[in-house]
Amino acid sequence: MIPARRVYLLLILGIAIAPILAVFLSISTSIAITLLFDLVVLALMVVDAVQVRRHRVQVLRELLPRLSVGRDNLVVLRVTSGKAKAVIQIRDYYPAEFRVSLPTLSAVIPSQTTQELTYTVQPTQRGEFPWGDIQVRQLGAWGLAWDDWKIPQSLKVWVYPDLVGLRSLSVRLTLQSSGSMRQFRQLGIGTEFAELRNYRTGDDLRFIDWKATARRVGTYGNSSPLVRVLEPEQEQTLLILLDRGRLMTARVQGLRRFDWGLNATLSLALAGLHRGDRVGVGVFDRQIHTWIPPERGQNHLGSIIDRLTPIQPVLLESDYMGAVTHVVQQQTRRALIVIITDIVDSTASAELLIALSRLTPRYLSFAVTLRDPQVDRLAHIPPSDDLGGVTTAYTRAVALDLLAQRQLAFAQLKHKGVLVLDAPANQITEQLVDKYLQLKARNLL
Repeated sequence: MIPARRVYLLLILGIAIAPILAVFLSISTSIAITLLFDLVVLALMVVDAVQVRRHRVQVLRELLPRLSVGRDNLVVLRVTSGKAKAVIQIRDYYPAEFRVSLPTLSAVIPSQTTQELTYTVQPTQRGEFPWGDIQVRQLGAWGLAWDDWKIPQSLKVWVYPDLVGLRSLSVRLTLQSSGSMRQFRQLGIGTEFAELRNYRTGDDLRFIDWKATARRVGTYGNSSPLVRVLEPEQEQTLLILLDRGRLMTARVQGLRRFDWGLNATLSLALAGLHRGDRVGVGVFDRQIHTWIPPERGQNHLGSIIDRLTPIQPVLLESDYMGAVTHVVQQQTRRALIVIITDIVDSTASAELLIALSRLTPRYLSFAVTLRDPQVDRLAHIPPSDDLGGVTTAYTRAVALDLLAQRQLAFAQLKHKGVLVLDAPANQITEQLVDKYLQLKARNLL
């Protein structure tokens, strides 16, 4: 039981009228009346709190079985009132590591009504977390007391990589592969035969299948030419190497760089499997920590998610040459090898440059680096003449130097035939998937 604001106002009122009563009555009488008034208020408060217990609301929590890191995950509290109107305040004991949109929920619920109260939580790291009980306060009918109690609903929740983004990507890829959005099954794009269709104005005459057209004219008397529709080759191999070393432990936009890289890895794997390729994943630091051999099929994605979700970055220097050597030993045929990591400069990343150079020209190597958007912002700070101008100028110079060193390293990679994608960590997933789809469309694998 917790006193409501109205109780304090009434008690203050009793103290305020005591001097007035003392003018007309004796001091002892006014004090006695004030004490009696306060006792009545307190007694009514207790009665009000007891009455609430007869009409306590029922609260049920509903949330996704798998939460997505770095995303706003919806939590629904389904509240059912009793025979009386309920004025409530609810605090859900979500994990302390989560960011929350509304720490406390307030509502007025009519009698015998079920209402949904919602808020969102944003996990900043993956793993298993304890979710506590639900704390509920319900105001009495007279507005004098809050009845306070806990509803036991403790459970364990798992935070996975960005599953929300994977679902959105899956829908986008499906739309692109069907109906009017089949942009990868067009004339002249790809090497594998997909289908025959009627000639349309503007089609390339080189793709007319004259033999099929002749058979059609002879059998059905239809003179419309048939053209061959090609699609990108399938059953190719995509290998993704995800760095979990020291450079991937830094936090970027609220998440560790490794988490951004993991989200990009899963999205790229989904795109590869959706396009019919064999997808394999390796996670490395000083050695290969996890190796998932390349396979086909959408079921393979679930296995990849389950294997990669528990992995966390470590403060160890990564052995790029060892990771590349392992891939070369495991994969003897041509494949697209994507390394997701970060680059400081050409000197500090010399081993990475040598390792990627070893992959060409036998493999198609692709270096993906996750840039910190904060560095971009600092590099474009306008100069100022105030007292902090010197500090601002120094910060801007350091940021510009970091970006220049990165560009020098990328130039060396491109010179050796390595594909490069450098993008802000929070934007890397979409750009990486688009780049992969472009490579498939151009038959570079």
